[in-house]
Amino acid sequence: MKNRFRSLGIACAAALAGMAIGSAYAADGASKKPPTMTDVIKNSKPSDWHALDPANTLYLDLKSGRVVIELAPEFAPNHVANVKALVHEGYFDGLAILRVQDNYVVQWGDPDGEDKTKQRAIKTAKRTLKAEFSMPIGDKIPFVRLPDVDGYAAQTGFSGDFPSARDPKLGQAWLAHCYGTVGVGRDLDVDTGGGTELYAVIGQAPRWLERNITTVGRVVQGMDLLSSLPRGAAAMGFYDKPEQRVKIERVRLAADVPAAERVNLEVMRTDTPAFATLIESRRNRIDEFYKVPLGHVDVCSVPIPVRAATP
Repeated sequence: MKNRFRSLGIACAAALAGMAIGSAYAADGASKKPPTMTDVIKNSKPSDWHALDPANTLYLDLKSGRVVIELAPEFAPNHVANVKALVHEGYFDGLAILRVQDNYVVQWGDPDGEDKTKQRAIKTAKRTLKAEFSMPIGDKIPFVRLPDVDGYAAQTGFSGDFPSARDPKLGQAWLAHCYGTVGVGRDLDVDTGGGTELYAVIGQAPRWLERNITTVGRVVQGMDLLSSLPRGAAAMGFYDKPEQRVKIERVRLAADVPAAERVNLEVMRTDTPAFATLIESRRNRIDEFYKVPLGHVDVCSVPIPVRAATP
């Protein structure tokens, strides 16, 4: 383990509307102050938000608190289904965070995962699956495209609640590896992952991992609990002493948790004029602090807001 990584038309119209808004502000900047991201959120309508789907939301419970993960079955249907199966059989309960590499990832799984005589048994789930690095572009994967050039993909933007990328020539789409992205650890063989080992990105977006790792979702709450963990001293940030590992209390699917015990969150929709305006507020940061608007933004530099659901 220590020597391996384990590692729509409407939407486009909304994005173009945001670009037009930015041009208007540039033309009339003296008389009209452009909105900041805070302004966009404050002035948003209830219809600009949607609640997390309990059937695709995981709770990773640590002693320090709860990490909420939104799953992306459109991008990795078999792996997401397998992770759910692992959760239902209690596979992760009592396991540990094994690796915390500075400016890179937090990884969790079975400390004895490479020892076939000691590794935790799997009941109904599968230990390995065929890789799902990308998916065919299709109607099931919406896309709000960013106007800016990207160094890692022909196009970048947002697919539902996730930063994503695509290549129309190849006909493929995939999740972008941004801060908070959750991926599936594997060995050198591309088909050696299955979801028994997962990681979350806690550093500068490692976009070079895209189409080399199966990604299953993103952390929507609790990144502070992961990013603040002590760094591992061994190679690649692994903890070299068992007592340094952080115990996982349990992992559950939100749908299996009583409603009163759920974390009720809602995510800003990315296919709305409000989000198009938010994108523009990040492309051209024109509040009082910024003196040079750049007119450019990376897909990983546009936050997708998450907030407590309104009663």
